[in-house]
Amino acid sequence: MSTISLEVGQHSSAGVKPENQDRCGARLPSEPQLGLKGAAFAIADGISSSSVSAIASETAVKSFLDDYYCTSDGWSVQIAAQQVLKATNAWLYQQTRQSPFRYDRDKGYVCTFSAAIFKGNEAHLFHLGDSRIYRLRRGSLEQLTHDHRQWAGEYHSYLSRALGAEQQVDVDYQRLRLETGDLFLFTTDGVHEALSRKAMIEYLEQQDSCLESIAKTLVAAALANGSDDNLTVQLVRVKEIPEARPELLDQAGSLPLPPLLKAGDTFDGYTIEREIHASSRSHVYLATDQASGASVILKTPSIDLSDDPTYLQRLLMEEWVVRRVSSAHVVRAANTHRQRNFVYTAMELVEGKTLRQWMTDNPHPDLETVRTIIEQVARGLQALHRAEILHQDLRPENIMISSAGTVTLIDLGSARVAGIAESYEDSTAETGQLILGTALYSAPEYFLGDMGTPRSDLFSLAVLTYHLLSGEFPYGTEVARCTTVAAQYRLRYRSVLSETREIPAWIDATLKKALQANPLRRHEALSEFAYELRHPKPEYLNAIRPPLIERYPVRFWQSVSGVLLLIIFYLLSLISSTT
Repeated sequence: MSTISLEVGQHSSAGVKPENQDRCGARLPSEPQLGLKGAAFAIADGISSSSVSAIASETAVKSFLDDYYCTSDGWSVQIAAQQVLKATNAWLYQQTRQSPFRYDRDKGYVCTFSAAIFKGNEAHLFHLGDSRIYRLRRGSLEQLTHDHRQWAGEYHSYLSRALGAEQQVDVDYQRLRLETGDLFLFTTDGVHEALSRKAMIEYLEQQDSCLESIAKTLVAAALANGSDDNLTVQLVRVKEIPEARPELLDQAGSLPLPPLLKAGDTFDGYTIEREIHASSRSHVYLATDQASGASVILKTPSIDLSDDPTYLQRLLMEEWVVRRVSSAHVVRAANTHRQRNFVYTAMELVEGKTLRQWMTDNPHPDLETVRTIIEQVARGLQALHRAEILHQDLRPENIMISSAGTVTLIDLGSARVAGIAESYEDSTAETGQLILGTALYSAPEYFLGDMGTPRSDLFSLAVLTYHLLSGEFPYGTEVARCTTVAAQYRLRYRSVLSETREIPAWIDATLKKALQANPLRRHEALSEFAYELRHPKPEYLNAIRPPLIERYPVRFWQSVSGVLLLIIFYLLSLISSTT
């Protein structure tokens, strides 16, 4: 099993009312979407005081099921679903504001909403209002959602939260581990207010009935028990849970590793021109696509890594990532769609030299040149972060710079994709046990075993900035040795200021903030850091200059040694005069 297997049944009825304002829906896509995005289920209940709430319910369910699958594959379920619900809420709220009911939300485009997305071996729940989601597991029925209903007396209540009621929406979210046999029950208040928990369990445990029949039975039972509202039931049973392996990376285990290649070889529709780089883990070749004539870069794994599926999956993930990120500062995948017969990646050729070679050729770049480079790297990282992707291995060797000065990120083999990692962490990403990036550029939190965040990439970018300006590192090699919070607390930032460098003091203050060991003390965003490299904050300009020992440590200790030497000569002269 590489994908989740679900059984679904649902039924909705207007009951004793002339109009059914409830809506429900399900979306079970085929692969690869099922593995990447999961299966989605939603239920909505329009408020009875509004004549247009049926439109709100239908819009909420339809837009959620349609728009969720249009979000980035790299996004986590939480971010993707919440962005869709924010957009739907904004549309419903605006419809009310433009209607005759703009001053009375109880007559506007408002509905309750509950949804679940089953992805991998987890369920992601989203909820607003008083519709409910239950889970039946081993004979116990648990209500997973909390009713957003405020009571104003013994008999009067109102919804405290609903979709479309306010300009800003606050959605309950929770993430649950699935078990085979779990049965999820979605209901509107016309059902769960008319049936006891014991009665619902009895109906749900009818083993010989299909879920659609059980849903109809629950609705009929609630009607017979006096329900005077619309009634909707949706049931989802977990039949099989997938292995922790994403469908899109199955080729890492099914395709053979390519042989060693040399100039002139024909390989999978490419002609090898020359080998560019070779290591114990991979081989990189310049090749020509025989179909289009375009120059491409092929990366193949070493044959010694045939028993390392984690590395092979990370290699394939690199091309998967770049096909989902659009930026002038991130390498693009080669434009080819033919069937692949081996494990390798194919990228567009990026003309230029690595930033490491550029630094060798330009050992003392001026501040403006460094700013220009860092701003382009930051734009590439921002494109990744918008897709919820962390780079995790920012270093000069992974950056290309063209003769025109265009900077491009070229190696994303260590990237972490939130949308993949949340369900397949064990097979596609490391959880802190292994540092994927280069130690000198990696953020301190990685050495504590913590997961990275966008502020971790910010730290690496600040280290790169510091290194370009000084040729040194802000903490030397100490960060990799600090594997406890106490040890990291003792780290002391080394000022980038020097008597040989034309660097303003406020640049040093900007770097010091971005290079804090505690990620919460760094800049909140890459854009903030890039902005402060050009625009000094007033507090930086007014800050007290650092002590002489921090600004010029070598000169300070030379001066101290000179004074001590003079004192020694003076004391020796006194001794000789007395004798």
